Amino acid sequence: MTTSLDNLQSALESALGNKIKAFKRDRGEITITVSAADYMDAARVLRDDARLKFEQLLDLCGVDYSTYKDQPWDGPRFCVVLHLLSVSLNWRVRVKVFAPDDDLPIVASVTEVWSAANWYEREAFDLYGIVFDGHVDLRRLLTDYGFIGHPFRKDFPVSGHVEMRYDTESKRVIYQPVTIEPREITPRIIREENYGGLH
Repeated sequence: MTTSLDNLQSALESALGNKIKAFKRDRGEITITVSAADYMDAARVLRDDARLKFEQLLDLCGVDYSTYKDQPWDGPRFCVVLHLLSVSLNWRVRVKVFAPDDDLPIVASVTEVWSAANWYEREAFDLYGIVFDGHVDLRRLLTDYGFIGHPFRKDFPVSGHVEMRYDTESKRVIYQPVTIEPREITPRIIREENYGGLH
């Protein structure tokens, strides 16, 4: 395993050079971070370079780092994470790219490099509001087309902004402000002596 990781690390550093902004090797996995400006070029190198051959995109997701590890985060808020597989060379890599603007997070679409990115990018757009520049069909995937906001952002209220219900008088579905009062419920804990027959 160590030899394989050493070879992968060497191949990544050789092929990508200064495009790698951060490199992490932990728990038998390698994670590289590239800048948004280098993201598309790095994706092509990862797929096409004979030393790497990452033919398959396994996963792409968004991340909101605004309160990472319950601490204030110093850096860009939104990140896109890819998991790539080289079937021919039998190795994997995780690639991270941060959107430079928190107010309008934009990164390039990699659908022309890996077509499997299509629905993953739509999902990240829908849930986090990350815009994938160059995506040919960037629209919501999981929420309703009239949905307001992006529900996986950490500042999105748990109960949402609106609720929908069927109105029998107008005989149609209507949207209205949320009627649930936000509250925090602490469960009541009952401690019994000798519970479960333990003494």
